[in-house]
Amino acid sequence: MVLDLQQVVANFSASWCGPCRVIAPFYSELSHKYPVLMFLFVDVDELTQVEKLVRANKSDLQKKATAIVNSVATSQK
Repeated sequence: MVLDLQQVVANFSASWCGPCRVIAPFYSELSHKYPVLMFLFVDVDELTQVEKLVRANKSDLQKKATAIVNSVATSQK
């Protein structure tokens, strides 16, 4: 199984955040300048949490990571 992974740059922001609005156009410019990177905008007020991990639990984190990888691998078949 081969997964095509990219480096991800995530911008977690909110529409009411002044500094977030100021940096957004520059962040967008960078996404065009560096197409080898995957730039994401995440509005924290609109973010739906599909999964949640509470506390530093290695076993639960491993299970969630494995489930995500298996889900991606299955969808690529």
